Amino acid sequence: MKSIIEFPLENGESILVEVDEPGFTDSRISRRDDIAKKAEKTFESALEKVRPIADIIMTRVNSLSQPADEVEVKFGIKMSGTLGVLIASGNSEVNYEITLKWKRNP
Repeated sequence: MKSIIEFPLENGESILVEVDEPGFTDSRISRRDDIAKKAEKTFESALEKVRPIADIIMTRVNSLSQPADEVEVKFGIKMSGTLGVLIASGNSEVNYEITLKWKRNP
């Protein structure tokens, strides 16, 4: 079920994120008082969990014997009020898309 989580920002403001959380019922959010709950982490600290994954992928890609001229990495994330960021999966597998492009030498 979906709920609305308020994620505080490091600058003191906050953003609202719709998340899939068990135990909450679907509801329409019309006022700030209707927020289901507040996140335990800031939005920035939740997203920090993505950095090591991106670093590992880029380190491996850059260590290729012929590094690509362009690299594009895509993966989905899910926000959770208690866990922060989760790597999203479709069904039981995590989905990563890595595109490497080499330009021809003139």
